[in-house]
Amino acid sequence: MAEFKVEGITASGKPVGGTITADNKTIAKKKANELATEKKFKVTGVYERVNWIYRVQKGADKPIDGEQKAFTKDEVRIALEKMGYKVVYVRKKLFGNKLKAAPPVDIISFVRISADLMRQKLPFNEVLQLLVNDTSNPALRDALKEINTELKQGKDSEKVFVKQAPVFGKFTANMLGLASKSGNMAEIYDSTAKFLERNAEFKRSLKSALIMPIVTLVVLMFAILFYVAYIFPKTAEAFVKMGVDMSAYPMTDASLKFSAWLIDNVLILLVVFTVPIVAFMQFIRTEKGQFMMDQYIMKVPVVGTLLHKTAIEIFCRVFYALYSGSGENIDVIRMSSEACGNKYMESRIKTIAIPLMLEKGKGLTEAFEATGVFTKTAISRLSSGAETGTVRNTALQLAEYYEKETTYKLKNAIEVIQLTVQMIIMLALTGLTLVSSETAAVSPKKPGGFILPHILSFLGF
Repeated sequence: MAEFKVEGITASGKPVGGTITADNKTIAKKKANELATEKKFKVTGVYERVNWIYRVQKGADKPIDGEQKAFTKDEVRIALEKMGYKVVYVRKKLFGNKLKAAPPVDIISFVRISADLMRQKLPFNEVLQLLVNDTSNPALRDALKEINTELKQGKDSEKVFVKQAPVFGKFTANMLGLASKSGNMAEIYDSTAKFLERNAEFKRSLKSALIMPIVTLVVLMFAILFYVAYIFPKTAEAFVKMGVDMSAYPMTDASLKFSAWLIDNVLILLVVFTVPIVAFMQFIRTEKGQFMMDQYIMKVPVVGTLLHKTAIEIFCRVFYALYSGSGENIDVIRMSSEACGNKYMESRIKTIAIPLMLEKGKGLTEAFEATGVFTKTAISRLSSGAETGTVRNTALQLAEYYEKETTYKLKNAIEVIQLTVQMIIMLALTGLTLVSSETAAVSPKKPGGFILPHILSFLGF
């Protein structure tokens, strides 16, 4: 979310101001007007915090160029003049105002080093300053600078980190924001780093395992399309000229008919296949689409089960890190559901489990069971933990168990995917070989033996 400054004036003429966050300026203006109605003042301006580029000079020294985030041009100019500089110009940066995602390896390095340094009792503000100086990625460095500055200003730590979600990723930003409000930051940072490391390792394994089969499939697809769209139509012309009875060659005849149908309907097929894919991709970007995607993907064989158990693992890790054993753990359950990464699971916990606990006094495991999003294993283990007073440790045990199970099954899933891709390639090559063999054996009614030499001559070979 972007940050906006709201300026206004009361009925008595007293100026007022404050900051709000919103996805865009339209929403920011709407929020500002609602706030003005509630607090009884008139909005005089809404300004987005963006990057400004400037050039300044001190005396006869060489001009200095720089960049600074601010709400207005005057803020930058006044700040520079107070530092004794003569301002040559201040301009709004037209491009690059949106936050860019930092590379996963840099995010993991930041979280892991932060956890290790905090375990050594180094204050968090010193950790941030060290990493600002040593971070090479511009997006992450700027994000850390802004976080450090805003925390020193006493701003809400959770909002400070969540605002940097485009840089850190939503899950990481939420976790680090929660950590800042907890009493065990090092533990939450360590849990976050562990999950990010495992997730990155899985993605690396998946890419290295699938890159060659995928490249092979793409090349094979283009080869088949060339075969169907060019070779077969030319072959059909040769067969017609030679008076060949194609009914005697079923595979070749079927292939030629399919080729003709494909060429005649190529535009319709492009629309039929492209439009649903584009529409689906746009839909799952919406809040409702993400909710439905998370709801039904858990029912997909193999992959759905893995994603479901991974969401439970994340929930248990956050729950373990924040759980205190006191009566304030409703907020812990809420924050754990928000961090799990599954909108459907988050909704079920917030709309079913938490109301059952607050309004009807249900126990933790009974409320969790009513949601229908926890596995029988998870419910059984949490029930045992509740009976023995070891819910927190049980949550950690569940997280470790599902980590090991999903890691092992992910490796098996990769092997299954590789085997499936290899089978597709084999079947496609076998089909092409059979059709080509039959085509090569076609004999014309006119004398001249097999038709292959005629076809090659017709094609210009």
